[in-house]
Amino acid sequence: QSGIKDLRSHFALTEADRVQNDEAARKQAELAARQIELEQQRRLTIRQLFDRWAATELTPNVLANGKRSGRKDGGQYSRDQFERRIFPVLGEVAAVDVRKADLLAILDAVKAEGKLRTCNVLLTDLKQMFHFALAREIVDRNPLDTITKRQAGGAETERERVLTADEVVALARQLPKANMGLRSVCAVWLTLATGCRVGELMNAQWQHIDLEKRTWHLPDTKNQRPHTVHLSDFAVQQIQNLATMRVLTPAGLPCPWVFPNTKGSNALDIKTFGKQLSDRQRPPEKRLSNRTAATESLSLPGGKWTAHDLRRTAATTMASLGISSDVIDECLNHMIQSRVTRIYIRDRREGEQVKAFDALGQRLTELVALATQKVA
Repeated sequence: QSGIKDLRSHFALTEADRVQNDEAARKQAELAARQIELEQQRRLTIRQLFDRWAATELTPNVLANGKRSGRKDGGQYSRDQFERRIFPVLGEVAAVDVRKADLLAILDAVKAEGKLRTCNVLLTDLKQMFHFALAREIVDRNPLDTITKRQAGGAETERERVLTADEVVALARQLPKANMGLRSVCAVWLTLATGCRVGELMNAQWQHIDLEKRTWHLPDTKNQRPHTVHLSDFAVQQIQNLATMRVLTPAGLPCPWVFPNTKGSNALDIKTFGKQLSDRQRPPEKRLSNRTAATESLSLPGGKWTAHDLRRTAATTMASLGISSDVIDECLNHMIQSRVTRIYIRDRREGEQVKAFDALGQRLTELVALATQKVA
């Protein structure tokens, strides 16, 4: 009997060992599967990494403190550039396997096209994306950490183009012959009259314009500081011209956008306005297909100019009228550089802004009037 009991004990221990071994093997298999899963997660392709980065960092959000995070376009510009330049070459390559040489080859190609600023913007986006990946252990290094803009597209020089008074007069003479829509003509004059950023102008909404109070409120600006622009007589005239062209949305309602797209479903893309100006400053032999034949119709003696140069011209004109730089900064809604000043001095100099905008509008009125005089 003792022998039978010992045998039973032996089989019981053997079964317990088997169960224990099976459990250990199961856990080991689960751990191995988890390791494989983690490894697959870490081996995100460049396209997958971009999607995760864009969803986490580029999507517009409002934080608890009311500040905006992400990008206003949700990263669409960056996605377009990656679709065109990065994904065809590296889109399906694991981010962890990408080397500095792979990325520099792409950046060098962009630079060779003469797209120096695009090259630098692409470098910045790539560095930010890999920094995002490094923080999450998707990669073990940022391959572009040591690369500067000077080594990519080159150091960017600040534009200094300002339209002279004579050029503004010439512009007033040339705009009616440039085969541009009246909305675009108004956009040129409003940029000069308000000094606003072109993106803010193209996204202007009628609900934020009050002609009785002569104000245009910008609730969402580049520096996240709401701004109210005083509308001079000159600016009001442009707004009134635009009001006569207000269209309906596809739903049959009054379009909320001051500068709508062709369908009236959204604001006009800022690049569309920029192309209208650029296409009219090309030599005839460089005319682009399916674009305006009115090449050179907006060319001016001082060289090529952009919408942002109009903003700079507005500021320079104010300065020439004796308006102080701090008031001009407020008119243009520049971010005050000193953190202490930003915190403790909250005065926006509204009264002086009104005088500054009115003086600017009066000067533009005078220059446009000169354009109607016969050239000697």
